[in-house]
Amino acid sequence: MIVASWLVRDIRAVEFDGLLRYWAGFPDAHPRALAATTATDAVLLVLYAVAAVAALRSAVAATVLVAIGVVTVAVRLPGLWNIGSRAMESSYSDDLRTRALISAFAALAAGIALLITAGAGRRPPDGSHEQLPTRPGPGASVTAFLLLCAAGAVLAAWEIRQAVKYPELFPDWYLGGDRLAHGLADPPVGWASALTVLLCLFAGVSALSHAVHSRPFGLVAAALLLPGGVSGVALTVHYELFDHFGSLSTETQLTLASWFFETFVAVLVLIALAPRGFADLPGSPAPGYGSGYGQPGYGQQGYGTPGYGTPGYGSEAHPGPEDAGQNPGQRPPAPGPGYGYPQGGGGGGGFGPPPPPSQPPPGW
Repeated sequence: MIVASWLVRDIRAVEFDGLLRYWAGFPDAHPRALAATTATDAVLLVLYAVAAVAALRSAVAATVLVAIGVVTVAVRLPGLWNIGSRAMESSYSDDLRTRALISAFAALAAGIALLITAGAGRRPPDGSHEQLPTRPGPGASVTAFLLLCAAGAVLAAWEIRQAVKYPELFPDWYLGGDRLAHGLADPPVGWASALTVLLCLFAGVSALSHAVHSRPFGLVAAALLLPGGVSGVALTVHYELFDHFGSLSTETQLTLASWFFETFVAVLVLIALAPRGFADLPGSPAPGYGSGYGQPGYGQQGYGTPGYGTPGYGSEAHPGPEDAGQNPGQRPPAPGPGYGYPQGGGGGGGFGPPPPPSQPPPGW
């Protein structure tokens, strides 16, 4: 609701078309009033709506709340010291800055509450009727790992370039200050970029290990990649930069390529991680359960460990210690087909342990 109220304020003050051009960074965008939001706020609104539905219906609700809480705290934290800066005083009215500061505190409280709720509400599934947490499949995991880590590396490379080429902008680039402008309630550009890099790398590595939290964090990272890439693609298409791509400087060419790559990564990761994934079965046995491998006593025909196989293998048996001192007439009868060794088979008949009880063993 906080994000939606600020977006409504900007649409009324700037008009929707002018707001979109301002978000995309068009040089000729001159809104009649300075917008307080950026495209990241629109993405956050969508993320909050999806998370609200997932918290009620998804099996990974806890990790969804953690991901949203982390992003909320990270995005709103710089507002505590930036909203009252001289740059903001010269750009926005006192009333607007006061409301922005209250909104920042409220958003931080909500983000922390999400983290507490996720931690306090975690528990194992209560019965078979509840959905189990899901993990991304092998294909989705590898795709997310490669693309998110590559996107994180590209963004990190641009941050290094920024530090080398414009050292005078630091630390304002990351912490905010009077020399760089940004949205009233949004973090500085460098802070937002560093947050996206960390999310991409964390989600990418987590996806490679099929972690449950890799889907929510991967989707959030991809969503945060989308605004920058889409805005760059819009600028490229609007100014027809590809028509004279060869005449552009190398740095500009790399910038255009990065914009398209970020868009491509964001869309592909969203497609790869959006499906539900695969759930862990509760108490799932080791591979081969029920197929006759590694589970003595319950194998298919021809494959059984001594004492519990069915006819086929292991017809040669030797009396065990419990048979010592008994003559053949005192031996217990062999179990029926399906358990033990074949009756009357060659090589001494064979005797294994007694047949299983009438009730299945614990955990069967």
